[in-house]
Amino acid sequence: MTPGRAEPAADRDQRTLRRAFGEFATGVTVMTVGDPHPHGMTANSFTSVSMDPPLALVCVGHEAVMYRRLAAGCFGVSVLAAAQEPVARHFADLSRPLGLAQFEHIDCEPGPTTGVPLIRGALARFELRVCGVHDGGDHAIFVGRVLWSERSAPCPDGALVFHRGSFHRLGARHSEVTA
Repeated sequence: MTPGRAEPAADRDQRTLRRAFGEFATGVTVMTVGDPHPHGMTANSFTSVSMDPPLALVCVGHEAVMYRRLAAGCFGVSVLAAAQEPVARHFADLSRPLGLAQFEHIDCEPGPTTGVPLIRGALARFELRVCGVHDGGDHAIFVGRVLWSERSAPCPDGALVFHRGSFHRLGARHSEVTA
């Protein structure tokens, strides 16, 4: 930006909106797709939609490699533990290798139902089949039917969360909601 010139309102508004959205702490996941073109992506836009039928959603930018890969129909989601921040950083790094090479130094295994790569040691893991895609502006909202899921034993390190543009640990257990 040139000194003495005002910042365009649209840029200022977008930064303000990004900061406001950043106040909502989210979990951190790695989304994956398998053959024929395996790919992984760090995502914090994952949420449950319905228990009956079991549905969840993820939001993926139209420009992301994952957007094109989701046409395969099945994907995995691994909810990361706090100690897995390096995994989150790896799959967020746009300079990482693509294809199978990006999984070389990652502790993962094929999911039992679809074979998509799932991260070992994650707090929870899911295999899903895309059952709907909806417009979400510069992102697409992919709704997936849960085909398989598992929850790991409680992790002493807690969960990896994203808040105000950086990673944090959520470790203390306060109370359990049983609604």
